[in-house]
Amino acid sequence: MGERSTQNLKEAFAGESQANRKYLAFAKQADKEGFAQAARLFRAAAEAETIHAHSHLRALDGVKSTRENLQEAIAGETHEFKSMYPAMIAEAQAEDDKQALRSFQYANEVEKVHAGLYQKALESLDAKGEPYDYYLCPVCGHTVERQAPESCVVCGAKGSVFFKVS
Repeated sequence: MGERSTQNLKEAFAGESQANRKYLAFAKQADKEGFAQAARLFRAAAEAETIHAHSHLRALDGVKSTRENLQEAIAGETHEFKSMYPAMIAEAQAEDDKQALRSFQYANEVEKVHAGLYQKALESLDAKGEPYDYYLCPVCGHTVERQAPESCVVCGAKGSVFFKVS
């Protein structure tokens, strides 16, 4: 594959991925405001953007074996909490931007958890245990195994607001 095509696929993947997440946020807002049809359209477009992003990622040979994918996920999450977010946190502190600071701090803490969960999954990949669910905090994204906690250790949200992901 040519260098320019590779760069274009990376840019297209990033753009489609961002559009997916943005449209899902737009759908939540439309639902909140009572605009069900607009919400459905945003969700449909978000799914289409996912199809595009996955196609671009496959063209980049970006999906490997589960073992390799877990290793890549560990590396990515570790980069985020060791390098990316600390720099962003420092800049938000310097600018006294409390909203950005809170967002970056929450994400930074949760990326550490994700790296640990991926590492655990990698280490137990060949074990044949019973599958279990994960629970997520809707405020900060903190992710836990099997059941929601009494309260979120990252942001303090009540455990009752955690939602299950199977």
